[in-house]
Amino acid sequence: MSSERSLRRKIKELFLSFWLESRLTKREILKLYLDRAYMGGGTFGVEAAAQFYFGKSVRNVTLAEAAMMAGLFKAPTKYAPHINLPRARARANEVLSNLVEAGFMTESQVHDARLHPAKAIETRQAYSPDWFLDWAYEEVQRLAAGKEQYVLVARTTIDLATQRKAEEAVASIISQHGRERNAHSAALVSMEPNGAIRAIVGGLDYGASQFNRATHAHRQPGSSFKPYVYLTALQNGYRPDSMVYDRAPSCGNWSPHNYSGSSGSGARLTMARALAKSLNTVAVFLSLKVGRRKVLANVKKLGIKGVKLSCSMALGDTGITPIEHVAGYAAFANGGFRVKPYGILEIRNSRGNLIYSHDRDEPPAKRIFKLHTIEQLNRMLHMVVEEGTGRRAQLDFTNVAGKTGTSSSYRDGWFMGFTGSLVTGVWIGNDDYRPTNRVTGGNLPAMAWQRFMAVAHTNMNIPTIPGLEMHPRQREELQRLAELRRRNPALAASQNADHRSIMPPRTRAALKSLIEALRKVGAKIPLHPAATKAPANNTRAGRSNGFGPRRKTFGPQRKASLSMPN
Repeated sequence: MSSERSLRRKIKELFLSFWLESRLTKREILKLYLDRAYMGGGTFGVEAAAQFYFGKSVRNVTLAEAAMMAGLFKAPTKYAPHINLPRARARANEVLSNLVEAGFMTESQVHDARLHPAKAIETRQAYSPDWFLDWAYEEVQRLAAGKEQYVLVARTTIDLATQRKAEEAVASIISQHGRERNAHSAALVSMEPNGAIRAIVGGLDYGASQFNRATHAHRQPGSSFKPYVYLTALQNGYRPDSMVYDRAPSCGNWSPHNYSGSSGSGARLTMARALAKSLNTVAVFLSLKVGRRKVLANVKKLGIKGVKLSCSMALGDTGITPIEHVAGYAAFANGGFRVKPYGILEIRNSRGNLIYSHDRDEPPAKRIFKLHTIEQLNRMLHMVVEEGTGRRAQLDFTNVAGKTGTSSSYRDGWFMGFTGSLVTGVWIGNDDYRPTNRVTGGNLPAMAWQRFMAVAHTNMNIPTIPGLEMHPRQREELQRLAELRRRNPALAASQNADHRSIMPPRTRAALKSLIEALRKVGAKIPLHPAATKAPANNTRAGRSNGFGPRRKTFGPQRKASLSMPN
């Protein structure tokens, strides 16, 4: 159920309680609760909480530690010992008093626990990508539904270094400019052009609010919606150099106005220039000319839900989620293929059996737009960054294509953009829909986007955006490396060698069989990259599918061979 506070939810809870009582014993219900409840620190269930806070199984905790864990159920974030140890101990003391008052223990039995209160270990993992893991947990539940498997380990797409950089970029921009701009919330999603999620930032402080704005908040995209309109125009005979007029068309009793407040200058200009200047008048004209239903059909093809037919549809008047919006732009970055965001590569059950594999179980990506059309659009979006409203998003080492977006009354600011290897969207605004102090897509969101993308690319091996030429800096780097290889053939041979193929296929197959056999008898061993062909920069992250403890383990990250330019 949702987190809404309503009479309807209470009635649903009542029926669920009857359903549970009729099918499960009190002990079974308690066990399910203890295995599923959120316990702070990104953990679900008492076993995961005991491991996280005390470095031991829940079977081995002391009375003081058990009391501290019991105190978490009331408010796990508030009473988490790694956040506020004095408050956690005070709450644990209340739990001990309750045990005495209820007659379960005597004061003498709890005396030692009061005298020596629990303390969380300092060797626990200090960083957890909780925004991503919450979303990935939902994905695992969806993928494992109906399989009757409840203790699962999932291998995910997240790149921990990229996730950290995303959080730091968003936090630094809000810290520097949020107060003066009256902007106190933000979200970021970054994925590869095929939909593999690399980072999710659902807010500024996970401890203060676990609501994931990146995956669940619907906000108006403003002008960042316009590329979907221009895409439809390109499909219907328009070209980037087609001439249009900056004047407001009428739709019933409504006419658009540009950012400046005017109804258009009447100037004649190319369609590419109109997009770079983000003219509302031209976007509305194109949507009416080619047909709003055609625009809506393209939006649905891209997997964006909830957009409604309206006169101002071209200006992004319907709320959409950042993750949907980024997936829409990913179709531009990959040359016209439908993108379904994913964070789960594979899922295994407690016996080590593979019950889901993205490569095996998901259908191949479907082309939904012609390459030529996407190339035309990408050249226009590149112009937005080079000459238009998105100049703050420029990178000096690779090409960028993207679009700014600002909703009415400056409530939402967006920058949506991509390089050849990453598609990223940033939203900045306020949770209560209060207007900001003139935050536009071209200032804070573009600045946060640029700050993140400048460090998210760890090498110069960045594919060329469809429709654009290679960036001069990348061409220079390729020429430099080619010259080094020419002068040093041994270096060329070592760089061209596929180190993953050193292990013979028969040996790799034998190792995989051995691993599976050991798993079936309960042995826990790490997967060898050479044996499993695990992609670089992936993280193993496991949570139960509702009935077991959540567990998180993080694997090593491979480093790229080429460093970024200074």
